[in-house]
Amino acid sequence: MNVDLLTIGLFAGTAVLYTLFIPGRWRGWFLFGSSVLAIYWLQTFTPLRFADYLLQTLTILLAVLVWWVTKPSGEGKGAREDWITLLVLFGLVLLVAGNRYVAAEWRFTPSRPPSVLWVAVGLVVIAGVWAILWRWLRRLEQRTVCTAVILLIVIMFVWLKTPALATATAAAWRSLTGQQVTLATPSDLVWLGFSYVAFRLIHTLRERQTGQLPSLPLREFITYVLFFPSYTAGPIDRVERFVADLRQETKAYAVIRNPYSVTHHASRITHHASRITDDDSRITDYGSRYWNGSARILTGLFKKFVIADTLALGMSLTAVNAAQATSTFWLWVLLYGYALRLYFDFGGYTDIAIGIGILFGVKLPENFRRPYLSTNITAFWQRWHMSLSDWARFYIFSPLSRSLLRRKRRPSNTMILLTAHLSTMTVIGLWHGITVNFFIWGLWQGVALFVHKQWSDRSRRWYRGLGDKPWQKRLWTAVTWFLTFQYVTLGWVWFALPTPQLALETFAKLFGLR
Repeated sequence: MNVDLLTIGLFAGTAVLYTLFIPGRWRGWFLFGSSVLAIYWLQTFTPLRFADYLLQTLTILLAVLVWWVTKPSGEGKGAREDWITLLVLFGLVLLVAGNRYVAAEWRFTPSRPPSVLWVAVGLVVIAGVWAILWRWLRRLEQRTVCTAVILLIVIMFVWLKTPALATATAAAWRSLTGQQVTLATPSDLVWLGFSYVAFRLIHTLRERQTGQLPSLPLREFITYVLFFPSYTAGPIDRVERFVADLRQETKAYAVIRNPYSVTHHASRITHHASRITDDDSRITDYGSRYWNGSARILTGLFKKFVIADTLALGMSLTAVNAAQATSTFWLWVLLYGYALRLYFDFGGYTDIAIGIGILFGVKLPENFRRPYLSTNITAFWQRWHMSLSDWARFYIFSPLSRSLLRRKRRPSNTMILLTAHLSTMTVIGLWHGITVNFFIWGLWQGVALFVHKQWSDRSRRWYRGLGDKPWQKRLWTAVTWFLTFQYVTLGWVWFALPTPQLALETFAKLFGLR
C-alpha cells in the first residue's frame, strides 16, 4: 500500500479545505474528482510500461461498466448529469495522461503515462465497441447481464491473484512493450485497490439482482467505488449507507450556508439572531468533525507507524526468521509479534481511513473491534475485518446455505453448515492470494467456525447454567479466550509463510518437535 505520512497529511489537509471552502452543491463533484485523481496518486510503481496508469484507468472503466448494467431497466441511460459526469471523467483521465509531459519530479503518476492522443483514441474505441455490444446485451435479462459481469470480475480477480497467471500476463505485457520478458514476476502486476473494488462492484451487482440497489447517478456510484480514504485498505462499505452520508453532507451544508431561517419580511433582529445561532451550530459541528477525525487519524498513525512498523523490524514472523529460528521460545515470540503486527497494521490503516472519512463527512464502517479479546472463533470473525466478514456472509455463506437447503436431495444440516463455512472461509483466504497456504488458512478458519457452531449448539443449556456460578464462568471465559487467541495465532503461520513445507517445519519447531 502506497500510503505514507505525506499522503495521509495531504488527504487530511484537503479535507479541511473541503469543509471550509467547497460550496455544498459542488461537494459531490469535488469528492468525485478527488477520488478519480487520487487512485492514480496512490498506485504504486510497477516495472511494466504504462501499467500504473492503465490499470487504474481499467478500474474506472470497470466501474462505469457496472454502473451501466445495474441501472434500473426502466430508466434511460442518457440522463444529462450522467453524460456530464462521463465527459468530466474522460477529461480527468486525459488530464492524468498529460503527466507524460511533466518533469519526473513533478509527475502525478508513479511513471510516465502513455500519449494523451493514444489514450483518447483508445477510450473512444472502447466506447464505440460498448455501444455496439450493448445493442445486443440489452435484449437479455438484466439479471443475466449482471451475472456475466460478476463472472468477468471473478475471472479477472483469479487471474490477478494466481502467481503463474500473473507472471504470464506480465511476460506478455513486457513482450508487447519491448521489455525483457525473462524478468517477469507476479509482483510486476500490482493493481492497487482492485481486491476491494472487485468486492464493492460484486456487492452492487448482487444488490441489483435482488432489487435492493438504489438508483444512483454515475457520479455517486464512481465516488462510492473509488472513495480514496478506503481505496487501498478498506473497509468495504455498503453503497446505500455510503451514498446516504454523501447526500446528507450536501444537505447539511446547504442548511449551514443558508442560516437565515426567517422569511423575507421578518424583523432584522430576529434575522440576525437566527444567523448567530446557526453559525454557532456550524462551528460546533465542524469542531466535532475535526476533533473526532483527527483523533482517529492520530490513533491509526500510532498503531501503524509506531507499533506495527516497530514490530516489523525483526519482532514478527517472516519466512527468513522462521527458517533460521532455532529457539522454540523466540519462535513463539515472533509469532505473537506477527499477530500483533497484523492487527495494528490493518487496524491502523482502518483508523486512518475512518478518520479521513469523518473529515469529509462520510462515516465509514468499523473494521476491527478488539478481535483478540474474543472468547470464541465466531466472535473473532465478528470483530476482525468486519466489513469483509459481512460481505462474505451476505454473498457467499447465506446464498450457498439457502441454495443447499432448496435442493431436492437436500444434504443434512450438518453438511450444509460445514460446506458453507469451509467455502466462505476458503474464499476469504484466497482473496488474499491464490496460494496453497492461503487456501489452508481458509480451511483452518472454516473448520474452527464449524466446530464452534456444533459445540455451542450442544452446550447452550450448560453455558446458561454458568450464570449462577460466577467464578466458574470467569474461569471458562479465561480458558476460552486463551484457546481462541492461541488458535487464531497459530493460524497466522499459514498466513505469514509462503509454502506449506516451511509452515509445517515452523509448527514442528513451535512444539519442540525439531
